[in-house]
Amino acid sequence: MNSRFPWLPQFNAQVWILVFGRLLSQVGSGFTLFYAPIFFVNQVHLSAAAVGLGLGSASISGVLGRLASGSLSDSPQFGRRRTLLLSALVSAIASFVLAATTNFPIFVIGNLLMGLGLGLYWPATEAVVADLTTPDQRNEAYALTRLADSLGLGLGVILGGVLISATGAYRTLFILDGISFVVFFGVIYAAIAETVKPKNEPQQWLKGWGVALRDRALLVYALVNILFTTYVSQIQSTMPLYFSNFVSVGNSGQGFAPKEISALFTAHLVLSVLCQLPAARWLNRFSRPHALMISALIWAVGFVLVWATGISNSGQWLWAGLSLAVLAIANVAYTPAASSLVVDLAPESLRGVYLSINSQCWAIGYFIGPPLGGWALDQSKFVAYSFWLGLALSIGVALLILQYLQHLIVRSP
Repeated sequence: MNSRFPWLPQFNAQVWILVFGRLLSQVGSGFTLFYAPIFFVNQVHLSAAAVGLGLGSASISGVLGRLASGSLSDSPQFGRRRTLLLSALVSAIASFVLAATTNFPIFVIGNLLMGLGLGLYWPATEAVVADLTTPDQRNEAYALTRLADSLGLGLGVILGGVLISATGAYRTLFILDGISFVVFFGVIYAAIAETVKPKNEPQQWLKGWGVALRDRALLVYALVNILFTTYVSQIQSTMPLYFSNFVSVGNSGQGFAPKEISALFTAHLVLSVLCQLPAARWLNRFSRPHALMISALIWAVGFVLVWATGISNSGQWLWAGLSLAVLAIANVAYTPAASSLVVDLAPESLRGVYLSINSQCWAIGYFIGPPLGGWALDQSKFVAYSFWLGLALSIGVALLILQYLQHLIVRSP
C-alpha cells in the first residue's frame, strides 16, 4: 500500500487493517445512530422518557467498560487483542438484543451491553495504535482512526436512511449493526497480533491506577480535556436546537428547517474528514500542549461565530456555515494531539490505564455538556445567545491550564 500510495502515512500494516475494520463497524453503528429513538418510540411503543433513560444507561456501563479496558489491555495475561475481541463480541450481542427488543427491560439490557462494548473498545484500540507507531506518527495515526469513525458513521447514516425509506424495516438496521461487529471481530482475530510486550511485568490492577492517579501532568491534562469534550458535545447536542429555535433566517422569523440543519452538519462532517490528516500532519511541528492551545483558540473563534449566527439580521447561512467549518477544524486539531499527549505521558506498561483516563474525560464531558447547553436554551434568548460567548471566554481557562501543562512536561526528566 505504501509503495503504491506514497502520499499516505507510512504506517504498520496492522494500523491500516484496524482502521478498515473500524470503518466497517462504524457503518453498522451509523445505521442505528439517528433511527433508534424513532423506532423504539413509534414501533416498540416505549415512551420518549423511557427511551432517553435507556439510551442514557449506556454511559453507566461505558464508564465500567473503560475502567476494565485500561487494566485488561495492559495485562500481558489478557492484552489489547483479547480486549478488542471482547469489545466486538459484547457490541455484537448488544445489537442483536436491541433488534429483538419488545419491552423496556430488554431495551435497557441492550443499551447496557452496548455501552460496555464501546467502553472496552476505546482504551484498547488507542493503546494498539500507540504500540504500532512512533511518536512522530501518532498524530496522523489517531487522526486516521477518527477519520474512519467519522466516515463510517456518515456512510451508515446515509445507507440507513435509504433502507428505512425503501423498506421501513428498522429491526434490520440493528441486525446489520450486529453483523458489522461480527465482521470487526473477524478482522481483529485474523489480522491483529497482540502488541503487549511479554517483557512487561504483570501489573496489579490497583497499583497501575495508583501510578496514573498520582501523575500530576496526567491529572492536569484530564482537567483541560474535560473542557474540550464538553465543547465537542455542544456541536452534537446544543447547536442543532439553537439553529432551529434561536436563529431567524431571512424575514421568516423561523430557524433553519430540519433538512437545512442536516445539510449544514453533513458539510461539517465532510470537512472534518477532509481536514483530519492534513491538520494532524501540520500540527506535528508543535509540542502536544501547544497543538492543543491552537485548537483551543480555533474553538473560541467558532463559538463566537455561533453567537453571531443567532444575533445577525442577515447572512445566517454564511455565519452558520463558517461556524461549523471553524469548529470542524478545531475538533480535528484536538483529537489526535490529545491522544498522542496521553501516550507520551504514559509508561509503556500503563498505556491502557492512561488512555482509559483519557476516555473517561469524554464520558464526563458528555455528562456535563448536553445538560448545560439544554439549560442555557431553556432560559431567555439573551442567555441562549450569551452561552456561546461564555464558552469562548472559557477558552482562557483552557489556555492557562495548557500553559501549566507545558511547564510540567518541560520540567519532567
